[in-house]
Amino acid sequence: MGFRILHRLFALTLVAVGLAGCASDFDPGPLGRRPPGVAPRVVHAAQPLQCVPYARWKSGVTIWGDAWHWWEKASGRFGRSSEPERGSVLVLKGFSDNGRGHVAVVRKIINSREIVVDHANWLSGGEINLDSPVMDVSDDNDWSRVRVWYTPGDHYGGRVYDVQGFILGAG
Repeated sequence: MGFRILHRLFALTLVAVGLAGCASDFDPGPLGRRPPGVAPRVVHAAQPLQCVPYARWKSGVTIWGDAWHWWEKASGRFGRSSEPERGSVLVLKGFSDNGRGHVAVVRKIINSREIVVDHANWLSGGEINLDSPVMDVSDDNDWSRVRVWYTPGDHYGGRVYDVQGFILGAG
């Protein structure tokens, strides 16, 4: 009986080592590592804000409607890209279900895998999140999946979000 258990453990170890070889070469480092020179903070406006009017105001991208519609509505009206640009709007899809989304304005590009955004209502209290890091965690470094900084905990959040793309700002 003991031999069978050891044999199974050995087999599982081999499988785990084999699967580790399939992992991406990107090592994000500690998920609590904040990029240098970035100071995430939460501020409260006089009135609670949603992400859409905040992104429209900060970016000049004049799209109305729920965040999950923005990518489609930008087609033919604004430039769209799979790469972040300063002033562009990051569009997340399926925020908590397929009928929801989130938009944030790219403030700064740190490197090929990290950007900084400003956005509203990320914590669902109508607050404004400034200087929030966003990390590309996609296998192909194509900005299709990201982690977003969780300011109250001072670390990247544990959830990975799918990205529709970046709507280029009006400026």
